[in-house]
Formats: sequence, structure tokens, C-alpha cells
Amino acid sequence: MTETNSDAPAFADMVNSGLELTIPVAYRMGVRAVEVRPGYASSTVPIEGNGNHFGAMYAGVLFTVAEVLGGAIQLASFDMSKYYPLVKDLQIFFRRPAKSDVRAEAHLSQEEIDRIIADADANGKGEFTLHAKVIDADGTVVAETTGLYQLRTHGR
Repeated sequence: MTETNSDAPAFADMVNSGLELTIPVAYRMGVRAVEVRPGYASSTVPIEGNGNHFGAMYAGVLFTVAEVLGGAIQLASFDMSKYYPLVKDLQIFFRRPAKSDVRAEAHLSQEEIDRIIADADANGKGEFTLHAKVIDADGTVVAETTGLYQLRTHGR
């Protein structure tokens, strides 16, 4: 797709509305898309209400703030009237306890987007790996994820 960065707020609003309707538990956690544009997505979640027994962010919340990026980046990067997203696998690597709000972000290159579209058009699905970093308020990487996602064509 060829949207410009001026579409980023609209895409973030769409992701946030989608979270509220389709993944209400993530929305209740406070997971919110911040910036979503072709090839890039970021999300945040507050520490308040998401702590664990020792004052750090609960692991499932860290997982969620990173995992939603797969759907967000697909919304902005692909024509959703032709394709839909699917997560096949996601691994998380915890690096440090998160004791503040966190931000997660992930990138896809235009070359990778083009390859995924070509695969989906030819085979009904295009797989790709998305790496995300989860960063605390001090700029420390507290978690990293590696997810295997699929872009599938409707009707196949």
C-alpha cells in the first residue's frame, strides 16, 4: 500500500477500535496503538493495573503489547479487503523487569512487504517474521519477541 505518514493517526485509531471490539482483554489492559503506518507499528501499555507480585509488569501484558503489532502492521501495510492477518507462533525473550509503562515497536521493509504480497497472491498466504522490542520509560529493552505471522487471502 502507498499510504503516507499522515495516515498514521487513522491507522492507530482503527487498531485501537479493533482492540476494543475484538480483543477486549488487551484493551482493558490499556494496550494502545501509538503509531501505525506501512512497515511500522508501535504500541504502549501502562504499568498501573498490570503489575505482578514483585512490582514489575506481568509477563502476559508484555507479551500482549508486542503481539498486537503483527495485526497493526498488517492493517497499514496490506489491503485488508484482500487479506487478513494470522499469528502462527510468537516467542518472547524477557530481558529485564519492566517497572514503568512500556512501548513496543516493530518494522517491516518495503521489500519484505512486496515479497509477502507476492507470496499471498500466488499461494493464498504469505508468511513473515516480525521482530519487536519492548522498551521501558528509561529506554531499556525489557523484552523482545520473534513472531511468525501469515497474510492470508480472503476466500482461500
